[in-house]
Amino acid sequence: MNARGWDAIDILIVSGDAYVDHPAFGPVLIARFLEGRGYRVGFIAQPDWQTPDAMKEMGTPRLFVGISAGNLDSMLNKLTAQKKVRGEDQYSPGGRNDLRPNRASIVYSNLARQAFPGLPVVLGGIESSLRRIAHYDYWSNQVRRSVLLDAKADLLVFGMGERPIWEIARRLDAGEPVSALRDVRGTAHVINRRADWEPIANDASEFVRDRKVVVLPSYEEVARNKEAFAKMSRAFQYETNPHNGRPLLQAHGEQAVYFNSPALPLSEEDMDGLYDLPFQRAPHPRYEERIPAFETVKHSIVTMRGCFGGCTFCSITEHEGRVIQSRSEASVLREVRQLSRMEGFSGVLTDLGGPTANMYKMTCKDERTESACRRLSCVHPGVCENLVTDHGPLLKLMKSVREERGIKKVFIASGVRYDLAERSPEFIRELAEHHTGGQLSVAPEHNNPNVLDKMKKPGIESYERFAQAFCQASEEAGKDQYLVPYFISGHPGSTLKDTVELALYLKRNDMRPRQVQDFIPTPMAIATTMYHTGIDPLSMEPVYTATELREKRMMKALIFYWDPQHHELARDALRKVGRSDLIGRAPTCLVPPDYGVNLPFGQRGNRAFAKPSKGGAPGRPFSGGKPSHGRSGGRPNGKPSGGSTSGPSNRGPSGGGPRSS
Repeated sequence: MNARGWDAIDILIVSGDAYVDHPAFGPVLIARFLEGRGYRVGFIAQPDWQTPDAMKEMGTPRLFVGISAGNLDSMLNKLTAQKKVRGEDQYSPGGRNDLRPNRASIVYSNLARQAFPGLPVVLGGIESSLRRIAHYDYWSNQVRRSVLLDAKADLLVFGMGERPIWEIARRLDAGEPVSALRDVRGTAHVINRRADWEPIANDASEFVRDRKVVVLPSYEEVARNKEAFAKMSRAFQYETNPHNGRPLLQAHGEQAVYFNSPALPLSEEDMDGLYDLPFQRAPHPRYEERIPAFETVKHSIVTMRGCFGGCTFCSITEHEGRVIQSRSEASVLREVRQLSRMEGFSGVLTDLGGPTANMYKMTCKDERTESACRRLSCVHPGVCENLVTDHGPLLKLMKSVREERGIKKVFIASGVRYDLAERSPEFIRELAEHHTGGQLSVAPEHNNPNVLDKMKKPGIESYERFAQAFCQASEEAGKDQYLVPYFISGHPGSTLKDTVELALYLKRNDMRPRQVQDFIPTPMAIATTMYHTGIDPLSMEPVYTATELREKRMMKALIFYWDPQHHELARDALRKVGRSDLIGRAPTCLVPPDYGVNLPFGQRGNRAFAKPSKGGAPGRPFSGGKPSHGRSGGRPNGKPSGGSTSGPSNRGPSGGGPRSS
């Protein structure tokens, strides 16, 4: 502050992540965005949450305090699907996992209110965004209130926050009280008195174009009634299109939370402006230890945001929106040139993509159709006839980037949407020849059509067609390359029997996956509603879900049929579903016997009378030779080698969290 000649700051941003001056870190992106509009912005990263004094290091800000838990929900960041503490926090120096509190948005907000009485507090970031309505919390196994009520903040910014946060800053700077900021798109606020919100609720929307409020079932209703929870989830999902989404209202006792319509997406010019901001692309110099998430993204380029896939387990759509917002080719090339001049850059771009690798500049055929559309996915159950799936702009960008001076290799590590890719043989050829480092990550997730339907993913046949095309393109390019398929175990709709069939499919195709994610029910996702209620909110039909941790472990063990450390649990799973015939050493069996003894589920062989065979289970985790979609290798830590890793996972909650602002 002294170096800049500041006696005070206008805005304070508080984040649960370490400070990394890079556009992949959402709170930093917002800070740079506000700074670029003339505001004096202070930033406190990972403050001591035991005392409000930690908030006062830069004095009292003039306009407001912005609060973010960081790039991931703090509970997802802390605990695994088995509710165990993760070994590493990728967004903290040294990977330390004790530098942010649980439910960081609530903790930081309350500290800010204590430190600065009367100063507006604004919540933002993915944790607040995905917990803005009453929601199921997996880690406490209960339905929680809107985070806005527990944090006692003045406003909550949901979705990508540039437009709403700028409007908030402008209006506060113009002298408006925060109580007057009730109409900012992409924000929510609390109405404290029943007398004030009941008239709004009584004049609820009857049809989409009336633009009146949609009243969600109250917190009390959804907390005690699972059918009401499913109806809430369905109603919410259909109001996420910024062009036709209506305001929402949800009562919590005598109070209610009012949600304005989502913020409008950014234009190409706006996106270019964001990435032209003066990011240093480095952690703050005070850090002596590496920050794992930065190490992954420091040489990557984001080309777009948003996803129209609508996968039910993923939070990208709920947070970044369904409308694809792309940068211009010129903007991307400017960033490539800047990166190429930086110390330590070897000429290798580790990723050129975003939430999805191949949705760059894809859009609806006309704005009128897009504005009226109420579909939750543009590609499920089939690719919409109004979706322009031209890969031409992406192919041109890929070629331009790899021809830039100082660039030796450009990898595409973001997930490839193969149902779109198979529509462009040229994209697959370019991907195989120029942009794959030996292995390419794709996400078929499952093989069962009913399970894939619950996920809103394409059928396994689409993956097989893409795999065949990719292998052929790799052979034509003279390269030994492999697909690294991701699978999800324990997803709603999947039973143990379904998982046995998946394991058999994998074995028949010589697939030995290393990328298996145990399904994590994260706030607001459609699949989380299925997990909690046993109801598909889109059809209101019952759906089976594995909720016991042991059953979830069994499902994961079956997919790892080739790995000896999972054999004991896989045998238990097979016995439980009456498939002991798959325990043995015959080619058709999944796992070897337990010391030669096959007993019903719940009983074990007598270890005193048999010795294990030498060598353990047959199988090789990685095979060389000709390209094969069936043989997936990787490093022991589960990350694919050869430049095919993406940064802080952008697959959504099942595999981490999206890049967020």
